[in-house]
Amino acid sequence: MGLDAYGKVKSPEGEVEEIAYWRKFNSLHGWMETLWRAKFNGEPVELNKTDLEMLELAVKARALPETSGFFFGSPAHERDDYMDLLQSVMDFIKEAREYLAKGWEVAYDSWW
Repeated sequence: MGLDAYGKVKSPEGEVEEIAYWRKFNSLHGWMETLWRAKFNGEPVELNKTDLEMLELAVKARALPETSGFFFGSPAHERDDYMDLLQSVMDFIKEAREYLAKGWEVAYDSWW
């Protein structure tokens, strides 16, 4: 068991696709949780252009918050693959922007 997180897109016709997957990336989850608390009282967290810009800035500044939880694993910045995880978020942002430009919705969802 552990934190599994997904980047998803939804077409105007309602077709849903998963475009990213992260395992026990607790600091990304913490960033999204903060956004969720600020924006919504529901799930998943829909991401707009501004949200993606803010996420990109946080990733580039290495400012994703360390987030703990029973199933979340060790602090993300201590992982051997931390730089790969950050790059995967940048890849997700790039792809998500392409989907937004086509009129799709973009969301972050998680299960733990």
